[in-house]
Amino acid sequence: MSSMIPDIEMPPSAEPGSRTTSARDETSLHDEILARLRDYIVEGHVPDGGRLSERQLCEMLGVSRTPLREALKVLAAEGLVELLPNRGARVRPLSAADIRELFDLMGGLEGLAGRLACEKMSDEDIKNIEQLHHDMYGFYIRQDMHGYFHVNQLIHRAIVDAAANATLHATYESLAGRIRRVRFSANFARKRERWSEAMREHEQILDALRRRAGSELSDILFQHLRNKGAAAIAYFAEGQAVAAPPGGKPVGVD
Repeated sequence: MSSMIPDIEMPPSAEPGSRTTSARDETSLHDEILARLRDYIVEGHVPDGGRLSERQLCEMLGVSRTPLREALKVLAAEGLVELLPNRGARVRPLSAADIRELFDLMGGLEGLAGRLACEKMSDEDIKNIEQLHHDMYGFYIRQDMHGYFHVNQLIHRAIVDAAANATLHATYESLAGRIRRVRFSANFARKRERWSEAMREHEQILDALRRRAGSELSDILFQHLRNKGAAAIAYFAEGQAVAAPPGGKPVGVD
């Protein structure tokens, strides 16, 4: 006795690939919202410890509360914001002692990454970092803080990635979000002097990478991070972390 399995007509909404495409679109939207919100907070538009207004942020980003809350959860996991039970979220505050400790720890991690990277990096890896350095210098000349900071972070992450140490990488990522905003703000402390100093330090970093001088690079990176931490502490101590625009408070602040 033969049995026949009837053909099942697939509804239009379940056509092959449609669900995958929808998921991909949702992921792309989530990433875009997350990136915009992260940049907004990192660049100091909300004061240290400032509450985040969901209504104002939804209007600014053009999204509903659901994707905004998902993005805030990610930023909380990164350590950039704190989720307050039944009270929304706020930018995670850091004391001077917190900043000093975090930058010393990050300096130690990046120093170790630099030492390992010098043992493992290919000539092509170094060429890629040279190109990033060139791009960063262009942003520095144009006084483009946003572009400079973005490429600066790519250089530091490229060195950490080149260390090819999964445990180091995971530890670094767990701390990076907590000080991303502070690293950005450090560039404003004595802006012209600190920015020039940072560029000189990056020239030294690149030179040590080219020579694969691991011990030297480790010391340079540690001091580079320590200098950034000191600049950030000075900036926040001056009370200039975030200034409300004339005639109102920053968007997204309760």
